[in-house]
Amino acid sequence: PAPVSAPPGTLASRGGVPVRAAFLPFSRPCIGPREKQLAIEALESGWITTGPKAEELGRRIAARVGVRHGLALNSATGGLHLALAALGVGAGDEVVTSTYTFVACVNVIEHVGARPVLVDVEPDTLCLDPRAVERALTPRTRVVMPVDYGGHPAELEAVAALARPRHVRTVEDAAHALGAAVGGRPVGSLSDVTVFSFYATKNLTTGEGGCVVTDDDALADRIDLLSLHGMDRDAWKRYSDTGSWYYEITSPGFKYNLSDVLAAVGLGQLERFDEMQQRRREHVARYDALLADVPEVRRPQVRPGVVHARHLYPVALDLERLGCDRARFIAELRAENIGASVHFIPIHLHPYFQRQLGTKPGDFPAAEDAYRRAVTLPLFPDMTASDVEDVVAAVRKVVAAYRR
Repeated sequence: PAPVSAPPGTLASRGGVPVRAAFLPFSRPCIGPREKQLAIEALESGWITTGPKAEELGRRIAARVGVRHGLALNSATGGLHLALAALGVGAGDEVVTSTYTFVACVNVIEHVGARPVLVDVEPDTLCLDPRAVERALTPRTRVVMPVDYGGHPAELEAVAALARPRHVRTVEDAAHALGAAVGGRPVGSLSDVTVFSFYATKNLTTGEGGCVVTDDDALADRIDLLSLHGMDRDAWKRYSDTGSWYYEITSPGFKYNLSDVLAAVGLGQLERFDEMQQRRREHVARYDALLADVPEVRRPQVRPGVVHARHLYPVALDLERLGCDRARFIAELRAENIGASVHFIPIHLHPYFQRQLGTKPGDFPAAEDAYRRAVTLPLFPDMTASDVEDVVAAVRKVVAAYRR
C-alpha cells in the first residue's frame, strides 16, 4: 500500500515535510568578487603578513567611526586584552562587565590578573544595567567594559557618566556593533577604547580579526607597541625598501597583528559595508512584520535614538505560552532545516567562573531569564526574502505544535 503522508503542518520531527529542503544556517559570510580580488592582490604582492593593507584597514575603521586611531588585529579578544594591558590593569584591580556576553571579554580580565565583577542586564536590550554598574563600583574598579549585545549599544553615556568622575576607564566590547550609533554618534567614538570583531559571523569579516579604536594618543601608541612583541612603532616596515633591519623592544608585548591577506578581505568588505547593512535592515523589517502576530515569540527591541547594527536577530520565547523549552524549540527548527543559535550562556553559570568568582544560579535574574528564552534566528546579508519567510514559517509551525 502507498505510504500515508502526515497531515499538513505536522512537525518534521514527527514525520512531516520540512519547511525547507536545504538547511539554512543561522549565519554565513557574505564574500564577493571584490574581496577575492583584493586577497589575490595581497598574495601576489609578496606582502602577506602585517603590512600596508592592515594599516589601511585600521585607519579606515577609525575614520568611519570618527576617531583618530585604529589598529587592525587578529581578533577582538586581542584588542580587549591589549586595551586592559595598555591601561596597566593588573592584580588587585577590578573590571566591571556584563554576565550576558561571550567568554572572551571576561577571559582577558583574568589574563591580566584582574578580577571580573559581573553585573546583570537590562531586560529589553540585554546590555549591562548602569544601575547595577553603579552598585558594583569600588575603589578597586579600574575599568568598566560595556557589551553592545546583538548590535544594540549599551547605555554608553550613562556608563561614562559613572566612570569619569571616579577616574575609571571604559573599554567597550563592540564585537557586535560596527555600524551602530547613539544619538547620531557612531559606536567607536563613545568610550575610551572600543573594540570591534571581524570574526566569520560578524557584519564585516576578515575570517578572523578585529580592530581597536581610540581618540587617546598615548593609549593608541601603547596598544600599538604591545600588539607586536613590544617592537618600536612601524617595525613591520623593516621588510620594505623604506625600512631598517634594526628594531628595539621597549616592553614585553604580544602577537596580535593581522595579516595583509585577511586585511585585504576586510577592505573589500568595507567597500560593501553600507550595502550589506541595508540588507540586514530589510531582513529585520521583514521578520518584525511577519512575527508581529506571534505573541509566543518576542521580537528584539530598539530604544529611541539608537541605530542598531543588526548583527543578530535574537528572539525571546514566551515559554509560559508554550509546552516546550528552548532546547526543544531549537531542535524542532533544525528538523525543519532552519539553523538557530543561543547568545549567550551567562558567564556566571560556567563552572570555571562559579569556582573562581563564587557565582551561582539566581545571582543575575534578568540574564538567566533571557538565557532560558533566547533563540537567535538566521540573519546575514545573502539571505533572501524567501529565506526569511521560511524561517518564520518554521517558527509558526513549531509554535502551533506546542502552543498551550
